[in-house]
Amino acid sequence: MNVSVLGSGSSGNSIFVRAGNTRILIDAGFSGRAIAERLGRIGVGAEEIDAIVVTHEHSDHTGGVGVYARRHGTPVYMTERTRAACSNILRGGETVRPYDPGRAFHVGDVRVEPFLTVHDAVDPVGVAVVDECTGLRLGVATDLGRPTAQIRHALSGCDVLVLEANHDEVLLHSSHYPISVKRRIASSHGHLSNQAAARFAVELMHPRLAGIVLAHLSNECNRAELALEVVGSALERAGWSGHLEVARQDEPTALLDIEELRYRNGPAQLSLL
Repeated sequence: MNVSVLGSGSSGNSIFVRAGNTRILIDAGFSGRAIAERLGRIGVGAEEIDAIVVTHEHSDHTGGVGVYARRHGTPVYMTERTRAACSNILRGGETVRPYDPGRAFHVGDVRVEPFLTVHDAVDPVGVAVVDECTGLRLGVATDLGRPTAQIRHALSGCDVLVLEANHDEVLLHSSHYPISVKRRIASSHGHLSNQAAARFAVELMHPRLAGIVLAHLSNECNRAELALEVVGSALERAGWSGHLEVARQDEPTALLDIEELRYRNGPAQLSLL
């Protein structure tokens, strides 16, 4: 199983996942051309994508969905309420396959397990993606106002996590955003701070967790080095020493091999936990 965060932040979000012979995108918040270009950087052709799984309707997650689906004939999976909210980007020529939060569905060799999250969208979800052949599990939770018991359960047992670390609390407070925007970001329906992400990451630790990619960093209110320091220090104090990196807005991460990460980090993790 392989994963690359093609880009993540307020200007666009998309994640590539490959399991067996199946290739999917989780969200497509860049233009169709930009997604194809970013896929090319990791050696994947735009026409190879088997499905786009949409987590919610915000434009930084859906901006390229309609164009990409029409251009390449790629099926789009989204909830009915999200579909209604995306009427401005769907022209009727797309293949849309509705799913229900809390009910798993299959795309080729992949099982997708969507779960409800807390965010200011009509029907926001996170997803766990499972390789049916190997059992490897990837959890994706960005645009997350606060963790809930359901979210914790959905993300338990993941081999790799893509987890939001949106803002530094001090930088948000001192930013030039209007008070209303600051309150929205920091609210229980907004985004996770570095500090909240650190606490949540520690809660999700277990012997199989081999890697964490921090995502959806704010350009205005965060820095990669701050997110790494806050989350990395908390994990280190808790005894975790797996792979930790920050996804950037302007370029994809390397194509991570989840099985290789587990092999590289597994023995050390098991000795600590």
